[in-house]
Amino acid sequence: MTVSLKDVAERAGVSIKTVSNVVNNYRHVTPAMRERVRRAIDELGYRPNLTARHLRKGRTGIIALAVPELGNPYFAELAGAVIDAAAAHEYTVLLDHTGGSREREILVSQGFRAQVIDGLILSPIELEAEDLRGRDQDAPLVLLGERAYDLPYDHIAIDNVAAARTAVRHLLDLGRSRIAFLGARTDRINEPSHLRLRGWRTELTAAGLPTPDTLVAPTGGWGHADGATAMARLLDSGERPDAVFAYNDLIAIGAMRVLAERGLRVPRDVAVVGFDDVTEGRYGTVSLTTISPDKHAIARLAVASVVERLRAGGAAPEAAGARDVAGRGRELRVSFRLVERESTRGGG
Repeated sequence: MTVSLKDVAERAGVSIKTVSNVVNNYRHVTPAMRERVRRAIDELGYRPNLTARHLRKGRTGIIALAVPELGNPYFAELAGAVIDAAAAHEYTVLLDHTGGSREREILVSQGFRAQVIDGLILSPIELEAEDLRGRDQDAPLVLLGERAYDLPYDHIAIDNVAAARTAVRHLLDLGRSRIAFLGARTDRINEPSHLRLRGWRTELTAAGLPTPDTLVAPTGGWGHADGATAMARLLDSGERPDAVFAYNDLIAIGAMRVLAERGLRVPRDVAVVGFDDVTEGRYGTVSLTTISPDKHAIARLAVASVVERLRAGGAAPEAAGARDVAGRGRELRVSFRLVERESTRGGG
């Protein structure tokens, strides 16, 4: 049997309006009255009808999250964090997979699901600024990742250049000097790989070391096989790095597999640092040192940005480096940290 607000009000001996105020967390309810209503809610097992509540406001109660690869552990973990963050605001998340295709990203951003979602969180790869300039959808849009669009949409990311420099500095502090970069994408200068490559070059240059192109290994994608292929190609070319900084953890794990097959020990012969801190990297035969972005902060800020705009006039999400310029979105930066594991400190 469904429990209604009226049932709760009768049990608590208060008006339906008072129960509604407690359920909606309005502040102007005395602590004693709030406790009385909550006790009745617990006793009766009342659950709010969120769908009806959203529909009364002309909304669906659904936020869409569109990512390039749901099979990539980073995006899977990020999706979990977004689902948790949305639940705290009583929203459900609809997951979408773009495959990193510009056509698919345009389709998603232009609102082909506009009738069923209240807002969109999008992590684009190929989308260009001109694809968004003509956007006429009312649903709030929040962008994730390192593509900077200079458009009136909030953009949430870590500082990839600084994060890459932190990874390279760690390897330099270990006494490594021939540090390869795996995962460059030479065809697109605005992708995260470009910013991480810039950080690699900047930190090596600051240390007075060369940055030869022969130590930069491009990849066609971002998976284990791509890392393995790039590492094999680098070794076959005659280059022998004493360290590897990989664009992401999957590339790093693929590279470590090839190093083991070639009889090179990690980290004694070649130290390895990844990026993303996915769960898989913690449980290999040699656990992976990595840059760990604060995924939960990314998720909280993204959902808060959507909800804020839906509420029209809420306070700006808290984040270091937040700015809100007329006609432009905010740049919201979240923290990262280096997590040191066996691939740079032992296990080899």
